[in-house]
Formats: sequence, structure tokens, C-alpha cells
Amino acid sequence: MAFDIEQLSLALNHSPLFQPLTVHLEPGQIGTVMGPSGSGKSTLLAAISGTLPPVFELGGDIRLNGKSLLGVPIEHRQVGILFQEDLLFPHLNVYQNLVFALPGRQNRAQKRDRIASALASAGLVAFEQRDVATLSGGQRARISLLRTLLAEPRLILLDEPFSKLDQHLRGQFRDWVFSRIIELGIPALMVTHDPADRPEQGLLINLEPPDA
Repeated sequence: MAFDIEQLSLALNHSPLFQPLTVHLEPGQIGTVMGPSGSGKSTLLAAISGTLPPVFELGGDIRLNGKSLLGVPIEHRQVGILFQEDLLFPHLNVYQNLVFALPGRQNRAQKRDRIASALASAGLVAFEQRDVATLSGGQRARISLLRTLLAEPRLILLDEPFSKLDQHLRGQFRDWVFSRIIELGIPALMVTHDPADRPEQGLLINLEPPDA
């Protein structure tokens, strides 16, 4: 499942945010987008996910497995997003938070098995009935990623997902996230301000100012 950005341009009031961008990611490859505040990093993710406000002008193309995402409704893009905030539903337990993401074609037993297997892979065996308020920051982060993966995305966007974690948890969770993405063969695009977040074998994408 390859991901391509082809000569993508974004502008506000006819003023471009960055130079036209071309990116190719293979399955399981992670691209790291860097640039100063206001350079258009979050706007780029919005364009890919389908949440770009209409005030922006978009040129070029965004393709997933050879098919353009432009004009495809958000719910059909199969793009998963992991934010810096975990966004877990506080009134639901861990199981209920995770089952929310599963495709409807699975029966109840299949959903139970999928969730138990996912929790085990994250070192969270028997966490199904836990109140999310009792979870540590690292546990909440892992649950949030599991929810994203259980939705079976074909592309994952990471919007500074490690910035809220302390230094020890940050490195541990970062390594686990990258290993899961590589194992599942899903291309991923990550926005970060911290060069240490970039995976060693990943692709570095610098957003260049339009007048550079």
C-alpha cells in the first residue's frame, strides 16, 4: 500500500504555504515532516485526511495505492490519525473505546478476540474492563494507537503523538509505534518538532518556504 503526494501545493488567500511537495512512501515506511511553526505541517495533514477547511486552495494530488484521495469523503479514505492528545472517551472503559473502532462486519466473538489480541500485543493483557481514568499516560497512548490500528487504516498520520509523554515513556512508546507500523506494512506520515522522533530509516521531509 504505497502513498504518494504529487506536486502538492496549499495556499491561503492565494499565498502559498510551502514549495510544491512530492513524497513517495512504501508500505511500512515512515516519513517525518518538519518545519517551523506556521509552515503548514498541520494543514498538510488536514489535506490528506480530508479535513482541510475550504478557505485553503489545494493543487496537485494525494494518492493511496495509486488512487487519488481528492474528493473522497473522510469516512472512506481509510486514513488513521494519532494526535498528541489520546482523545479516549472518558465515559467508556478500555474495551468500549476499542470496539468503537472495529469494522461492523465482525461478530461479537470476533471483536472480543481482536481486542484481546491487540491488548496483548501492547502488554495490556486483561485491560478490557479498566476505566480509562485509571490508566497511566503511557497506557492511554498505547490504547489510543490500538484504536487507530483496529480501524484497519491504509495510511496513518501522526500529529506530534509523543510530545505529551515524559522522556522515558516517549522513547519507549515511539519505538513501539514504529515497530507496529513496520510490522503491519502501513505507510505513515509524522509531524514533529523534535528531530529525535525521526526513525533512523525513515524519510525526512522538510517543508520549504515558498520564497526559498
